[in-house]
Amino acid sequence: MLHYKTYELEEPGAPWVVFVHGAGGSSSIWFLQIKEFIKHFNVLLVDLRGHGKSKGIAAHKEDRHYDFEDITRDIIEVLDLLKIQKAHFIGISLGTILIRNLSEIAPERVTSMIMGGAIIRLNIRAKVLVTLGNMFKRFVPYMWLYSFFAWIIMPSERHKKSRLLFVNEAKKVAQKEFMRWFRLTYELTPLLKYFEEKDTGIPTLYLMGEEDHMFLPAVRYIITRHTNSWLEVIGNSGHVCNVDQPREFNARAIVFLKKMSAAGSCEKGSLQFATC
Repeated sequence: MLHYKTYELEEPGAPWVVFVHGAGGSSSIWFLQIKEFIKHFNVLLVDLRGHGKSKGIAAHKEDRHYDFEDITRDIIEVLDLLKIQKAHFIGISLGTILIRNLSEIAPERVTSMIMGGAIIRLNIRAKVLVTLGNMFKRFVPYMWLYSFFAWIIMPSERHKKSRLLFVNEAKKVAQKEFMRWFRLTYELTPLLKYFEEKDTGIPTLYLMGEEDHMFLPAVRYIITRHTNSWLEVIGNSGHVCNVDQPREFNARAIVFLKKMSAAGSCEKGSLQFATC
């Protein structure tokens, strides 16, 4: 079972919001969100297997290479334990892939999705990075690889706080576990292609930093193809926009979630949701 933490309102029937971090991170990367979100929602934070306080979970399950479905079902297992039938989901970076996968496995559990720094498609630069990583992962210390990747994805001085946060969190992940997660890159291209072609229709808000040059263009494209999908671009922000610009991230996410909780769904239009 994953390590998790909950914050519950006294108000009965308050909607749940589940936060899912990315590879190399932990639930602690949401520290700039918790204070605001627990004013309005029940909140569930999870540490993915091998991360944060969920270290060693693979040893308690099957000691083998796992895939995105295994990791996604870890999250569903926590939902079942807590008897959370349906929730809003917020992810960052690779966490957005897990949320999207959860919407395939158990769409009835997902009220809406907020995708921060969403990974929709791997561009040429990303594919080169993955290829180089797979070539050198057994010869180069994994933290060198992770630090290099973090710098490529978040190169600006303005991204330094986010970059250091993820690198410092990644140091807590064992090398064997890092290797298991890195093997997931072999699944990325076909999985992302399927997600691009399949429109779930679930209300989805993409929150992207304007300087997230590696992943923002694909999101701009995907919202033209998928229904009930919106994009808001956060200024002066990179890939990890919840850390770069937490006030903007929180405000926009909370407005969206409140509207989705009240209305259930919305006609596609302005992100002011004036006609919803």
